[in-house]
Amino acid sequence: MTLNEAELEKEYIIKSVDTGGDEDMEGFLFSLGCYSGETITVVDKRRNLVVSIKDARYNIDPELAAAIII
Repeated sequence: MTLNEAELEKEYIIKSVDTGGDEDMEGFLFSLGCYSGETITVVDKRRNLVVSIKDARYNIDPELAAAIII
């Protein structure tokens, strides 16, 4: 399942990042700490998702969230 389908405040382990070959998107997600084995939590869902990775929070759009497989 993708991050778009995640429940609020539940911790998940990232299984993979599938950007469809988009190296820029993959590099950006990696710079945020989105890679296999890392934990991620969806803190808020509105137009975009607010996620917690390590000790930081990020606002990501649904397209980025769809690339994160949990």
